[in-house]
Amino acid sequence: MLPTKSILHTWKKFDSFPMETLTKAWYFDQGTQKKQRDVSQMKEHLQQYGITGNCFDLALWLLDEFKKDGVKAYPIGSKFNTEKAHVAVIALDENGKRYLCDLGDQWLSSILVDTGAEDFTNDKLSGFFPGAKIQVQPEKEDFIEILYHRPNGKQSSQTFDLKPIEMIDFMQAAEFSQNHIHPYPLFECRIPYQSEVAHWEFYNWESFLSASDGLHPEDQTESIEHWVKVIHEKSNYSKDFLFDALTKYKQIT
Repeated sequence: MLPTKSILHTWKKFDSFPMETLTKAWYFDQGTQKKQRDVSQMKEHLQQYGITGNCFDLALWLLDEFKKDGVKAYPIGSKFNTEKAHVAVIALDENGKRYLCDLGDQWLSSILVDTGAEDFTNDKLSGFFPGAKIQVQPEKEDFIEILYHRPNGKQSSQTFDLKPIEMIDFMQAAEFSQNHIHPYPLFECRIPYQSEVAHWEFYNWESFLSASDGLHPEDQTESIEHWVKVIHEKSNYSKDFLFDALTKYKQIT
């Protein structure tokens, strides 16, 4: 179920990349007509402010890196042109087997999703998603369901359509997403926790840590100064950037 070395090589470049909507709110006010940044802009902003972006930013960036590294890849997604849109990437190994690469949900590793492959299993697996064991279940043709088994018996699921999205449709959906700012800020990242990598989330002025020993509620405050300090410590994002982006969210809440 693990990816090949070539796919993993590219994936690992993004280990320290959070997924967040703060950059969306910040860039919306920069005066550009087009709101979806291209990869060169994202790289400049990473150097300047330490920032990454939302699931569309990360998928576009990942696709670019796969292309540079000689790995075939394409975007997939669901609920495009709505505020519930989600996008990920499928990478193909040398034999054409498909691997799901989902930076938007902060997976720890890409995973085999060709359910007919010899090395495919639908057993519960650790090490792919922070704070949960996962199962890949076949559905109808070109669809899979991911089951997330969390501590204390909690379970959730997500269905993925594995068919390629045309880049023109991907970019249109990306532009739609970058033009629609949800009133609650979101920031997710992977952080070391005891002997594992856990999932840390800030959403709607609260923070949570998800790990194999359960969900740990943390801070709850609407203090911008508090969240600037906390998010900077988690990610090394620019404090000035964080203050500007969080202030923007205060104005639209």
